[in-house]
Order: sequence, then C-alpha cells, then structure tokens
Amino acid sequence: MILNYFAHKKFLFLPALFLFASLSSYGRIATDRPNIILFFLDDSGYGDYAHNGNPTIHTRNISKLAQEGTNFTQFYVTSPACSASRYSLLTGRYPGRSGLGKWVIGPGAQKYLHPKEITIAEGLKTRGYKTGMFGKWHLGNPNKQNKQSPNTLPPAHGFDEWEGTNVSHDYGNAMLMKWDPSGKDPIPEYSVIARDLPKEDAVCESLTSRSTQATLSFIKKNKDHPFLVYVPFNMPHLGVYANEAFKGKSRRGLLGDAMEEIDHSVGQIRKTIEELGLTKNTLIIFSSDNGPWIRFQDTENHPNYGEARLHIGYATPFRDGKGSNWEGGHRVPGIFCWPGTVASNPINQSPASTLDVLPTIFAITGVETPKDRTIDGRDIRSLLMPQTHKKPLPEFEFYYSHSINKPFAIRLGPWKMHTRISSQTGNNYGFNASRSTPLLFQVEQDLSERIDRAKEEPELIAKMMAKLNQFESQVTKEGTFWDQH
Repeated sequence: MILNYFAHKKFLFLPALFLFASLSSYGRIATDRPNIILFFLDDSGYGDYAHNGNPTIHTRNISKLAQEGTNFTQFYVTSPACSASRYSLLTGRYPGRSGLGKWVIGPGAQKYLHPKEITIAEGLKTRGYKTGMFGKWHLGNPNKQNKQSPNTLPPAHGFDEWEGTNVSHDYGNAMLMKWDPSGKDPIPEYSVIARDLPKEDAVCESLTSRSTQATLSFIKKNKDHPFLVYVPFNMPHLGVYANEAFKGKSRRGLLGDAMEEIDHSVGQIRKTIEELGLTKNTLIIFSSDNGPWIRFQDTENHPNYGEARLHIGYATPFRDGKGSNWEGGHRVPGIFCWPGTVASNPINQSPASTLDVLPTIFAITGVETPKDRTIDGRDIRSLLMPQTHKKPLPEFEFYYSHSINKPFAIRLGPWKMHTRISSQTGNNYGFNASRSTPLLFQVEQDLSERIDRAKEEPELIAKMMAKLNQFESQVTKEGTFWDQH
C-alpha cells in the first residue's frame, strides 16, 4: 500500500499511523517494510577504512558490511561541509533548495530545516515505522533569532526519539541534549545533559558509546515494528575523542582509536540485529558527511584540537578534503548492506550519492516520493538489486555545492568540470578556473584531478556548462520554502 501524505503533512496522517503501528513484524517477509539503519560519520575520509586501503586503521565490522553488501567506490555527498550535506541526505535535495544560505549553520543561526521539508523519517512514519535518531543534528537550534522554535530540532522532523548534540561538539556552546516529554531545557520537551562540550572531555569521550547504547535500546524496544534509526556519530570530527577502552588501541593513534570505536559500535549493532532475528529484514547504510578536515593538516598545538595534524583522516587517493570541491571533499564511503536482498558487490564502480538514499528507501518501503517539489536523487535499486530491478539509470549527473550552497563544479558521466577553485587550505594546486575558462578532468582515469582536458573537449564543456546554467535557473525559479515567508 502506498500512501500519498502531502495533504496530510506532519500529524494529520495519524489514522494511517495507528493502523500500521498495530501490525507486528512477525511474519513479515524481508522486503516488507524492512528496518533501516543509517550510519553517518562526521569528517571521515574515503581512506580511513581498511577495505579502502588504510594500512593501520582496523575496521573489521565496517569492511564486513562492504564485503557482504554493495560498496560504492564512487559515492558522493552534495556539500563538503556539515549542515548542507545532512540536509541532502535527509531530504534527497541539493543544498541550494534548503534556504539555509550557507553550508554550516551555527547554534545562533535563525534558520533551520524548514518544517515543509519531507525527511526520510517523516516518509517512513506514514508506513508505520518507529523512528529514532542518536547523534549529531546540526540542522537548527532554538535561539533568540528564531524565537526558540521547536521546529529546529529532530522530533519536529519525524523522529520519535533523539539524543545527541545540537551542533558539532567543538562549538563553544555545543550541548548534549535529548527529547524528554517532561523536560523544559532549553525549550519544552527537551533536557540538556551537558553544556559547553569542549570543556567536558569526559562527555565528548562518551559520545560514540552514548549513540551506540541509545541505538541498541531503541532497536530492542522496537523489534516488533519496522523501524528507522539514524546514527550520525560525532566522530572523527576535530577534536577527536575515544572512549577509555579504545585509547591507545590503534596503530594509527587517536584518529584510529576513534574509528575503531565506531567500528566496534557497528559490530555491536549488527550483532544485536542478528540476535533478534532481524538480519534479513534490515537494510544498513553507511556513509560520511564529507571528507577529512585537512585545513589543519599542518597545525600543531591547536588551542581546541591539540596536535590536529595527527588527528586528521585521509581522502586518499583524491585531492584535498573538507571544504573543497575537489574529489577529497565530496567522495566518501557508501555502503548498502541487506543480506539476501542487496547484492554482494564489494566493488561497485557505478557513481551514486547521498541524494539517492531517500528515493531508494521510499521505493523499497512503499512511500510515495513527493511530487510537489524537486527530489534530486534517484531510485538506485537497479544498482543494489540488479536481478530483480533491471531499469537502467541515466548517465550520472551531479553538482558539487560550496559555501553558499551553490555549485562550483558538475560531474557528467566520468567527466568533472570546475568553474571555481575552492579549498580551505588556500592552495589552488597550480590551477585557475572560471565560467569562461573552466577546468575539465576525467575523474575515472585521473583520480587526483591532475590533467586538465578542457581544451581537448570544447563540445563537452559547452554541454556541461549548459546543464549547470539550467540547473541553477531551475533551483532559483523553484525557490525554497523559506522564500514563501
């Protein structure tokens, strides 16, 4: 059954909710409203994993996901920074449609994820799912600018439960919070567990295990219902922290300790799913919000991050990292694991992105994809389940957004065109780019974007420029939900 919920946005679809909530998972076949577990790391680079070649970070459980599921070697996020990237994951839409105006919004920002946006969680609730989020939000915060709006936090966007940080844990006024029906801090129905997180080392060291334990509790409590659990770990964003049990365990140092704690958490969650008999009813997706923060790759004795140069991950073999439109800023791990349903394909070379997560999940679970707004992602079941879904996908087309949520680059098939150079390091690597003199790389042959092919391909440049112009015009014409106010 597919429900059209646009006319019943938010709480107006309660009759359908109660109907589906009354159905037990017992007797459900694997493909009938499977459980969804969505892991999303913070600033973890493509090269931070054993299965991607890292020689000193042990990621046994994550690499097992990649071996047993479909592991995309060309997987992208829309933005090389936090808020914009998370917006795209949850909505299937490019950052320019968010109305946020920038790629990262701090705790004092007036705007937040608009209430009219439809998230993965909201869609799945129309199909009777229980929904939980345990980890970093960073898509809004109640403050004086927005009149302490309750619409700023996850439960206003489809999540039944939440415990996590409002922003990255390195903000001076970052808070660890939870949804609490009897709470009143900072607004009704919330409680603050800890404030000023950079001063609370013990709290920061506990963030990964807190998200993990809350996830395990949520899964056990909702084992008889289809559920979505979104687990956006705070790590390995600077400052990097690991629980006492993992300190000094990795050959890679503190970064490795943090990654191996996350890997252990993934293993704990998978073990629980197996013990509950839910393995064949559960789709696990694993990714990261952007590449490593190499801006601090030469920084020692940072007042907040300490030996930052030692705590930064790898985008290897790609150029640059977080904050840039080079491949290292946008190319991230992308794993879909669902034993018995998703094909075991440890090296899937087809390009895909976090935009594809929402439409694919909606197609799998029977949620109707919104028709009253542009959804930029694709249903990629043909890449995940090629034996049963044979509809071919069109040529890969992707736009790399930057700091003001506008695209500075476009990829079409294997080709990538830059119209501006962007890097937080200030390094242009010997290149210059503009609308009149763009750069062109064949990124399947030239992984590190070293050889400009623009002069060889004038017709391709014209085609890609036309697509970029058309895309920008369409985004401007459609506008954002914030434009309606």
